[in-house]
Amino acid sequence: MNPVQAPYPATRLRRTRVTPAVRALVRENALEVGDLIWPVFVRSGEGIEEPVPSMPGVMRRSVDKVVEAATEAHALGLQAMCIFPYTGIEERTEDCAGAWDPKNHANRAIAAIKAKFPDMAVMSDVALDTYNINGHDGFVEDGIIVNDRTVEALVKMALAQAENGCDIIGPSDMMDGRIGAIRAGLEGAGHQDVMILSYAAKYASAFYGPFRDAVGASGALTGDKKTYQMDPANSDEALRLVARDLSEGADMVMVKPGLPYLDICRRVKDAFGAPTFAYQVSGEFAMIKAAAQNGWIDEERVMLESLMAFKRASCDGVLTYFAPDVARLMNG
Repeated sequence: MNPVQAPYPATRLRRTRVTPAVRALVRENALEVGDLIWPVFVRSGEGIEEPVPSMPGVMRRSVDKVVEAATEAHALGLQAMCIFPYTGIEERTEDCAGAWDPKNHANRAIAAIKAKFPDMAVMSDVALDTYNINGHDGFVEDGIIVNDRTVEALVKMALAQAENGCDIIGPSDMMDGRIGAIRAGLEGAGHQDVMILSYAAKYASAFYGPFRDAVGASGALTGDKKTYQMDPANSDEALRLVARDLSEGADMVMVKPGLPYLDICRRVKDAFGAPTFAYQVSGEFAMIKAAAQNGWIDEERVMLESLMAFKRASCDGVLTYFAPDVARLMNG
């Protein structure tokens, strides 16, 4: 861009900031309810809503309570939810077979939401960490997270979700080749309209801590995820990963975490022009909540400002735990 403007005082850039009406006219980006995907945690049981201590206001819900949450979301105009399962240590195994059980509580939640609200887009999570006794996104053999055996399991997991009505498959595992394998599996099973929103650039970040509490992975995880999630120092690698996933059949791509990686969001959008999403992860959410509870920031203003940053960085949408709060504000 090469802006052309007269020298001061013929050009006074403050003129377009004088009133709210004028500021609205020249505003470059807008945040809308349709930009938001609401991540929700589902657990076993019935009639359960239990708080996640490290994520104020966020609940683990049984399937019936997830449907109640979907009812609220639908009334607020939210058009997309993402389902993450919470599993206790007693529900986890080394073979991770619960991940592709068509009746696990995540799949039952997907089916229940789609039965009540067919027009709502439901997104899933595809990774083994919430079913793995080791807490890793892939199978662990002799201390190594193995790739190809894991990909075979991820395909089974994605197919079980698609059979239950999932609209958007969200592979968050960062295994090599999983997008192509999942796309081939979906096509072969007749799920040609099911979308893949790939966590293409997912960093080995310290911002995930509260999420691991929410899904029960904190106590289970042995070691770290640095052999398969991205090094926070790298940005060119993110473009290679996005290019690979798009070439394998991803419909949309994700950068995770969000605010600390806005430069990656912008580079991805500029380079590929594909639908680009970011995840405002649990640590980002928890920091805003904690600072607000201490009276250090204005929660509402910071929440909206943080989400606008994603739009300014060219994101088409954002996964955020603030989604219902934002929707309420926008609905007056």
